[in-house]
Amino acid sequence: MKLTIPYYLHKVGAGFPSPATDYIEDDIDLNSYLITNAPATFIIRVQGKSMTTAGIYDGDLLIVDKSQNPRNFSTVIANVNEELVVKTLIKSKGVNYLTSGSKNTSDKINLTINPEIIIWGVVTYVIHKQQ
Repeated sequence: MKLTIPYYLHKVGAGFPSPATDYIEDDIDLNSYLITNAPATFIIRVQGKSMTTAGIYDGDLLIVDKSQNPRNFSTVIANVNEELVVKTLIKSKGVNYLTSGSKNTSDKINLTINPEIIIWGVVTYVIHKQQ
C-alpha cells in the first residue's frame, strides 16, 4: 500500500511561523522513507512503561526490521518467556544483555545464560503522538 503526503522542502523553525504551502517540494511515500526491507519489516504497539528512559512510551508504534543485525545499544524486540518485549541490547566483554533502555544494567537479562531468548528484530523508528 502506498501512502503519500505532502513533503515540504523548507525546514521548520521553532520561531515565528510562516506559511509553508509555498515550499511544497513533492509527495513523500512514508513506506519508502521508513522501511528499507519491506518483507522483513513489521509494526508493533508498545504496552507498558519500562522503556520511557529510551523515549519509548505506552501506546507507541515501533517499526521493526528483522533483517538488521543488532549493534551495541540497539533497541530490539525479543521473545522472553514466550512474550514479545522491547529492550535495549548491550554487548559487553563477550556477554550480551537486554535492559530497559538505560545504561544501568541492574535490570539486565543475560542472553549468554538464557539462549532460549530470541531477538526478533531491530527497532528502526518509534512513532508516538505528541501530547
